[in-house]
Amino acid sequence: MSGTTTASSGDFNNLRLPTPTLDAESQTLLQSISAQGGYAYARMAALAVSGDQSAAEAARDMAWEQLHSGPWHSVLPVWRDAYSMACLNVAKIHFAAGEFGEALGALDMGLIMGGMLLRKDLHDSVLFVSSEARKKTKSLEEASGDFKGEKLVPELPVDVNEVLKILPCRSLSCRRVEKRSGLSLEGFLRDYFLSGTPVVITNCMAHWPARTKWNHLDYLNAVAGNRTVPVEVGKNYLCSDWKQELVTFSQFLERIQTNRSSSMEPTYLAQHPLFDQINELKDDICIPDYCFVGGGEIQSINAWFGPAGTVTPLHHDPHHNILAQVVGKKYIRLYPSSVQDELYPYSETMLCNSSQVDLDNMDNTEFPKAMELEFMDCILEEGEMLYIPPKWWHYVRSLTMSFSVSFWWSNETDSSSS
Repeated sequence: MSGTTTASSGDFNNLRLPTPTLDAESQTLLQSISAQGGYAYARMAALAVSGDQSAAEAARDMAWEQLHSGPWHSVLPVWRDAYSMACLNVAKIHFAAGEFGEALGALDMGLIMGGMLLRKDLHDSVLFVSSEARKKTKSLEEASGDFKGEKLVPELPVDVNEVLKILPCRSLSCRRVEKRSGLSLEGFLRDYFLSGTPVVITNCMAHWPARTKWNHLDYLNAVAGNRTVPVEVGKNYLCSDWKQELVTFSQFLERIQTNRSSSMEPTYLAQHPLFDQINELKDDICIPDYCFVGGGEIQSINAWFGPAGTVTPLHHDPHHNILAQVVGKKYIRLYPSSVQDELYPYSETMLCNSSQVDLDNMDNTEFPKAMELEFMDCILEEGEMLYIPPKWWHYVRSLTMSFSVSFWWSNETDSSSS
């Protein structure tokens, strides 16, 4: 094959990425891929094993095309696994050449877009590559000590008068969400969970390492700076100019700092399973015990990280939700499910859980029923958690740079009634 780039055999043998699952499953997987018409992919994957970078990248491109051949739910699982395999092969070649950043980028794409078969190899490879990279930079060891640099978000009280200038009309004028300090599991179950009532829980996150680590740029750059993450660019997902991009975490951090002093469109890492991807950040949080009340089962744990002014428009979710505020402050407004019709949900299937009402630019003529609806709201401070019951409509605005974690869970009652 002309124009191929192959790592030297000396380098390839000296730095080898161990992938035991891939080694054991590759032949079976290639047979399954060939059975789905992927003969060209199988040829390129075979060449990739010997260190042929062009073949490895060609195989990855072929799998990528299959991932985008139709709706995500219709993509055959074998092609997701094929993409994981290709990402591992690309990562191996970059790793052998000492190109650790490129290797991590390939592994992250496998974690974000690939299947489950090779997920352990991808995770273990990330740890292996990161360890080798740190031997050169020593950045993690330096960042894991006492943090003395500037905080991302200074600890300042909320100026309610200033905040009201940017919030939707009538904000903080109706019923406030009740705040409970150190709420017991029994109290949570009895007073809020069973009745489906929102509550803010305070003094419940002091033991999280994230509470002291995530407000420091040096730590975040050290553990995640060269990792690839998906971000949203634009006001919100209902706007025509909204788009998604893939960037490194360090590029994302630069953007959200730039957003502080410019009018550029905000960049938001929103509803991403970051903790499935970056184990160091996963170790910094704890699943709240509240999520297991009622025989709960975790459905997803997602990160929400962005500059002041990011907005999640009015919508509802199908699961119980604990929103844990690690860094910064957010304003949240909530409407019960009983007023759904008055909030004018979209009729399209993909957006049926979102409201047509733009709370930041209310249209009295088009949506008259929404104007005088009663709601609950709150300012969620650092170290506080908000319980949002299923089907409660909620609007969220970041008042400062903000890093939050959402825990979605369901229980037996939810599954039996669905």
